[in-house]
Amino acid sequence: MNELVAKRLELLRELVPTATRVAVLVNPANAEVTESTLRDVEAAARSMGLQIQILKANTSQEINAAFESLVRERPDALFIAPGPFFTARRVQLTQLAARHAVPAIYSLRQSVEVGGLISYGSSLTDAWRQVGVYTGRILKGDKPADLSVVQSSKFELVINHETARMLGLTVPPTLLSTADEVIE
Repeated sequence: MNELVAKRLELLRELVPTATRVAVLVNPANAEVTESTLRDVEAAARSMGLQIQILKANTSQEINAAFESLVRERPDALFIAPGPFFTARRVQLTQLAARHAVPAIYSLRQSVEVGGLISYGSSLTDAWRQVGVYTGRILKGDKPADLSVVQSSKFELVINHETARMLGLTVPPTLLSTADEVIE
């Protein structure tokens, strides 16, 4: 995960080159993901010369409180940790980020599809394809315990160009050309 977190932080910095302070929103109820995300983002931020501010939320009310803190502290950007809680609250997160004009990076494209700025993470299409392959093998008689664990090998970068314009950001041509999808 270290490389994935570092890549997401790097992409956020490329999109917001003036960023020096980045808030990181994590869900403390998902301790394993929170711990590894914070460890990886702290190492990546240190190597990039970024300061980080850690925000925690595991309820909708705590998300609102985290954004109130963002308004007071005014970090340059927001890094949202991966996890099902934040995916389920993607509309709330993207609306708050837009309302407070905070450039934010997400782990899944669904957030960008509902107005988020940028995402970089595993391709869900590829993951579902892998599920189909596993299901087919099990239906043909393979034992689940004998199947190897497969990690995502396809990652996708999705940019919401309309959101970037709304935030007053110019998306670098290199970032546009490497994106898997640009939402206009």
